[in-house]
Amino acid sequence: MWGSRMQLFSNQNGLLKETAERPFKLERDLQKLVEFNLELLMGLEVVKSEFGVSDCRFDTLAFDQQSKAFTIIEYKRDKSFSVIDQGFRYLAVLLDRRADFLVGYNEQKRSSLKLNEVEWSQSRVVFVSPEFTDDQKQSVNFKDLPIELWEVRQYANDIVIVVQIGSSKSAGSFKTLAVKNAEIKRVADDVRIPTEDDHTAKVGEAIAELYLKFKTAILNLGTGIEVKPQKGYIAFKKKGNFVDIELQKQGLKLWLNALYGSINDSKKLARDVTHIGHYGNGDYEIKASDDSELEYIMSLVRQVLAKR
Repeated sequence: MWGSRMQLFSNQNGLLKETAERPFKLERDLQKLVEFNLELLMGLEVVKSEFGVSDCRFDTLAFDQQSKAFTIIEYKRDKSFSVIDQGFRYLAVLLDRRADFLVGYNEQKRSSLKLNEVEWSQSRVVFVSPEFTDDQKQSVNFKDLPIELWEVRQYANDIVIVVQIGSSKSAGSFKTLAVKNAEIKRVADDVRIPTEDDHTAKVGEAIAELYLKFKTAILNLGTGIEVKPQKGYIAFKKKGNFVDIELQKQGLKLWLNALYGSINDSKKLARDVTHIGHYGNGDYEIKASDDSELEYIMSLVRQVLAKR
């Protein structure tokens, strides 16, 4: 499953020449690169480097403004550590010391964020390394695991390759691990990373199928589109959200992430929700109870995507 190998070449008049990897000399070099580009890479904002709580020190403390949750990021050049054990230990510290993390955020951001404004259930740990072992990749093969692996490698000619290790389509829930591990069970009771299944399970088969049609149409608009389930909706991202979908009993509700008036909606199908509270991002809201306007709606989504 994890046996693939990436090779990078330059095309010199039809002759491929392998581009040499330039390993990071220090973990700190990797950390600086990721922190400086954290919003672009992961959609997160840096709260503090080397954030200390009690006897623990985390390489990067970050915050996800979309999910309103904290993310701990650790950088590794060696491969001799357990992703699961270390990840859940960090999550346990975060959940046990919530007030300390909140104070750290408010001090760094000069903010007044409150405990009940943070989605603690969506806390995550991210490990970043030039390479992970097959065992480490296999250990995170769960659809709802609050632990992520990101490989970051740099090459000659200022080339950087970033790959998030994803789970397989048949992956199960990480909560099966909680049966044999008390610390995982304690964290599992508090942490719940949303999945597409969570959203489709709340509606009937017809609406789930309708969502699948819209999802397929959106993914066909281009490459590099990421599907990111949130607590109240499912986000489709490419350099940030461009369309969000909420599954409802009678249909779908879509939000296009654009300023109202910035795209051409000749049919006036979308509603202006600039000053109306709503789950998703953007000023355009569309309701769809069937796929009769699918092609037209995709023409609107395509306009938003073109602005990425």
